[in-house]
Amino acid sequence: MAFHDINQETGLETRPISRYAHRVGQEDGDVIYESEFVIPGDFGEIGAVLVQNEYRSEMFLKYIVLNGLPNGPIAFNCGSWVQSKFDDPEKRIFFSNKSYLPSQTPRGLKDLREKELANLRGNGEGERKTSDRIYDYDVYNDLGNPDSKSELGRSVLGGNENYPYPRRCRTGRAPCQTDPLSETRSGSFYVPRDEEFSEVKEASFLTKTVDSVLHALKPSLETSLLDSNLGFPLFSDIDQLYYQGITIPKLKNPGLLQRILPRLVKAVSDAKDRLLKFETPAMFLKDKFSWLRDEEFSRQTLAGVNPYSIKLVMEWPLKSALDPDVYGPPESAITKELVERGIKGFMTVDEALEQKKLFIIDYHDLLLPYVSKVRQIEGTTLYGSRALFFLTPDCTLKPLAIELTRPPMDGKPQWKQVFTPGLEATDHWLWKFAKTHFLAHDSGYHELVSHWLRTHCATEPYVIATNRQLSVMHPIYKLLHPHLRYTMQINALAREVLINADGIIETSFSTRKYSMELSSAAYDQQWRFDREALPADLINRGIAVEDPSASHGLKLLIEDYPFANDGLILWDALKQWVADYVNYYYKDASMVQSDPELQAWWTEIRTKGHEDKKDEPWWPVLQTPEDLIGIIATIAWVASAHHSAVNFGQYAFAAYFPNRPTIARTNMPSEDPTREGWKRFLDNPHFELLVCFPSQVQATKVIAILDVLSNHSPDEEYIGEYMEPAWGEEPDIKEAFERFSARLKELEVIIDARNADNSLKNRGGAGVVPYELLKPFSEAGVTGKGVPYSISI
Repeated sequence: MAFHDINQETGLETRPISRYAHRVGQEDGDVIYESEFVIPGDFGEIGAVLVQNEYRSEMFLKYIVLNGLPNGPIAFNCGSWVQSKFDDPEKRIFFSNKSYLPSQTPRGLKDLREKELANLRGNGEGERKTSDRIYDYDVYNDLGNPDSKSELGRSVLGGNENYPYPRRCRTGRAPCQTDPLSETRSGSFYVPRDEEFSEVKEASFLTKTVDSVLHALKPSLETSLLDSNLGFPLFSDIDQLYYQGITIPKLKNPGLLQRILPRLVKAVSDAKDRLLKFETPAMFLKDKFSWLRDEEFSRQTLAGVNPYSIKLVMEWPLKSALDPDVYGPPESAITKELVERGIKGFMTVDEALEQKKLFIIDYHDLLLPYVSKVRQIEGTTLYGSRALFFLTPDCTLKPLAIELTRPPMDGKPQWKQVFTPGLEATDHWLWKFAKTHFLAHDSGYHELVSHWLRTHCATEPYVIATNRQLSVMHPIYKLLHPHLRYTMQINALAREVLINADGIIETSFSTRKYSMELSSAAYDQQWRFDREALPADLINRGIAVEDPSASHGLKLLIEDYPFANDGLILWDALKQWVADYVNYYYKDASMVQSDPELQAWWTEIRTKGHEDKKDEPWWPVLQTPEDLIGIIATIAWVASAHHSAVNFGQYAFAAYFPNRPTIARTNMPSEDPTREGWKRFLDNPHFELLVCFPSQVQATKVIAILDVLSNHSPDEEYIGEYMEPAWGEEPDIKEAFERFSARLKELEVIIDARNADNSLKNRGGAGVVPYELLKPFSEAGVTGKGVPYSISI
């Protein structure tokens, strides 16, 4: 271990002092090392420590504290793995907790600051090892596995006009033999060593959790069910997943599944078989029939796991922007007359449009280009879809219509049909089928776009750029770091077993092998950084309008919109905390413009991390502290509140899959009423709906995965609860953080009060799951609340 100091007069580095550290004991599971140094009186301010690991294996260095100094202890919050000197002879550099802008860095530390950044960037060559700490960019070229099977080949996402995409962390594995543009999936799904889960989190998610779940569960399910396409014969059979469980054959490794899914798997007394029994989801526990109600269908667009799709109808008549020569007539089949029948007694369509009472979730143009391709895959189907809603006087949404469209294909013309809630038996059942198809589309969009693309995927470039361009000494690095922790690790796991060819998404969602292509299309058509902050998102969707006299400066058109109501309080608190922090370090605009690390960071996010959109005119400029506040608040919001809102309610709302099926496996009965399917529908619509739902294997796999993804680790770091050590070094920053934390505690009280308010129909009532997804704090486990700093699962 060596100390580097700063000469008080010259600011230059003086000769370092080196000593060995020796183990002296253990405390709370941590091993303690001590070393004694004799420091001359003129040594100067200690600014850095260089560490070399003399052991043969890596070690995690938590922190270093220097005691016995005239001005008190100096802390170094290391939090990093240090490799053995036999694997990496370079000494590791650790800086004190004190923050420095580049222009304010003492000259004695400038070289070390630049050297450490150079180490983190690497040279862009070779295959990365698990022990590396190198951050670099690559396209999504490792989702397929064409060398294994030709049908597992997948398009490269990113770096081409057809499939624009954000960048991931580079691994540098060899190209596939059958597709040189794709990277092999052999070896490690690399993330820099310090991005991997903590030991507590790793134990909680039990070592590559998703992979473990699938490898332990899938063979047993498929063996026990024999036919992987078999559906549930009765609705009561679905209920048994939670009441009695299903029997699966004895595992080769019986302890594995018990360890990775302790909430789910119960041992059977005779030990010949094992019982898979799922915890009852909150929605099913509250009201097992709520999924049938149109009121709940509408309510979940505002207070469910995908509150990001509902938007105001801004143009009438509804019309597709797709090429009519390819996809058929663009006019929607949802007519004024049909809508006015649904809102009879309220107003006309023209009045509803003028008063901004019509809202829509529209997946028509995004999905329609994939319908023909998806329908060539056995066991799934697809439509372009949209659902129309009317805002009633009590601020609830009334569903008016669902439109499903099939483009011209197989020599047949375009087919489209509008389904409405009906009292007549056939219409009533067709409406249930239409909701099933639409909800399958909504589930896919939620998982692929609202969740994966807009949080996990879009954030990875921020992680890479922050580590490549901002020194750990930089105050903005210290502000961003908790919001970026663990994201690369969970994204690598997703590439390995969730979004890969034949992974959980492709085998269980309607869009199957085209799922990631669909997320690329959404990135191309919809994603804009300047619309990712909550206020900008609400305005873009027409849900809110700017109003300086209103709370948060916005007036919500749907006043009882739980996600937006709670989210705006959290957004204001978050942005104020960021503003207090940024304004402390940047007193005027010139300091932002002249900060080379900061400017390089923002340039690299735009031109490398999101390279396929680098020329878009909507990217914010970075010239003033206000610009910086908006950029950082947006990144922090996406990583914390946005992700929490679309992630931690998944088990509560989707684990009972009739409420949110991930796939619709059969066409609408009315698409071709002359065929045998229409007769089967008329004879037994109940059974035909079960056939349309996910298969037993699909449903059970998804439920198991949702349990893992909805889980909070025991060491979860919730926003506003944990203060980074560096923040506590500056009294003004510490005080600002305490104000931030206090506002979040107030939000908890506000949310409880709102959920108890009977006038807020979208938040509670008999059999309704209260909206708690943006409550900042939570205990460990599947709780349906809690906002961690980062995308950590």
